[in-house]
Amino acid sequence: MQELSERLKSLQLNSMTLDEITELTEFFSQPKYRAKQLFSWLSKGTMPMDMLNLPMAFRKELDAIPFGKVSIYAKRKSMKDDTVKYLFELGDGNIVEGVLMRYSYGNTLCLSTQVGCRMGCAFCASTLEGCVRSLTSGEMLQTVNTVEADNPAPEGKRCVTNIVLMGSGEPLDNYDNVVRFLHLITCPDGFNMSSRNISLSTCGLADRIYTFVEDAPHVTLSISLHAPNDELRSSIMPINKKYPIASVLEAAKYYANITKRRVIFEYALISGKNDDIVSIRELAHRLRGINCHVNLIPLNKVVERKLFGTSRADAYKVQQQLEDLHISATVRREMGADIDGACGQLRRRAIKEKDREET
Repeated sequence: MQELSERLKSLQLNSMTLDEITELTEFFSQPKYRAKQLFSWLSKGTMPMDMLNLPMAFRKELDAIPFGKVSIYAKRKSMKDDTVKYLFELGDGNIVEGVLMRYSYGNTLCLSTQVGCRMGCAFCASTLEGCVRSLTSGEMLQTVNTVEADNPAPEGKRCVTNIVLMGSGEPLDNYDNVVRFLHLITCPDGFNMSSRNISLSTCGLADRIYTFVEDAPHVTLSISLHAPNDELRSSIMPINKKYPIASVLEAAKYYANITKRRVIFEYALISGKNDDIVSIRELAHRLRGINCHVNLIPLNKVVERKLFGTSRADAYKVQQQLEDLHISATVRREMGADIDGACGQLRRRAIKEKDREET
């Protein structure tokens, strides 16, 4: 119990697993059945004082434990496709983004794992101010529940049916918190989302991909590739200098072989950079032999870096070129373009406005 007491100093209440919650209830001399009651409340994002089937004295004890609080700072809804872009405020005042996208098969929440990002990719606005800090697993879980509360679903159903860890931040750079979040969100006694409804996008931290196979084998792996060779990739993705393309593709092939699931390669089409036929042929050659699919993304322009996206018409030509070369490919559906839907855009605008108000 002394060990638990020490862990309570660093763990937020809504970051605890069911096993840890069981220890916690024992620590407070509560009956064993309280553990599942408490864990069920936490999986819904309920604050301790609102857990009405728990004794008031116990609720007060729980209320003294840190909680990964998340609230809606601002939101914008697309007039084109009902996509909702959220800005979430964390307990310390930091702001992160999230996007709720509606599809015929369900609703996907694009979730951030860090406040900003330190990977330095040239085409991403999230990285322009660097990484402030990583989110805790409880904050990630509470982000999902905040969206649920903002979009009430019929009894017995949920608004959020799918999750992509593809917002600001590099998920594998926040490895322990992300893996803990995945265990929380998929726990049968908690939120109980299927692992197969979750995707994680990484810029290619190859060594972490090997351990991720063991820790989350049923989560879909997406890798931000964006270039067919090291020279080009290093110029737009600094992480490539540590993890060259060969090491990333080797890890991807291992993941596909072990999990028997195809890897998704994200390829942002940058006009004049990586969208010519020579680049596409080289890309197809590099991917041959890997169970994979290429997700082509016409880049949202990043004016700070003077990078502009390929037109959608040309993106479909690239798709056809890849398929002619026997590489499965699709062009990502454009969603939320009228509300700064791309990573980092709306957050940067909000921070600038906040700074102006404070000066």
